[in-house]
Amino acid sequence: MGVHSIDAEDDQFAYRYDTQLLIDRRDEDLDEDVISEYITEHYEGNSLIVAGDEDLVKIHFHTNEPWKVLAYCNTIGEIYDIVIEDMIRQANGLQG
Repeated sequence: MGVHSIDAEDDQFAYRYDTQLLIDRRDEDLDEDVISEYITEHYEGNSLIVAGDEDLVKIHFHTNEPWKVLAYCNTIGEIYDIVIEDMIRQANGLQG
């Protein structure tokens, strides 16, 4: 069992962590377009999906720094159902 190193040229593993979470509205309505634009402009990653409505938004994002995405999302609402999976470990047959 070898360890797969991250190679930025290898698009499959350029961003190691599959980051998924839900954001529940706190005080203000959630705007999926604003959230998507913010994440795109401030964090490196790919495969971004932001879907929902003004009360609940689901985020899916591949990044090497999931904690930064979580910190941002926590500023705009209550975050829960957080899943961060290591796609390199999964590719090596390990629990992600």
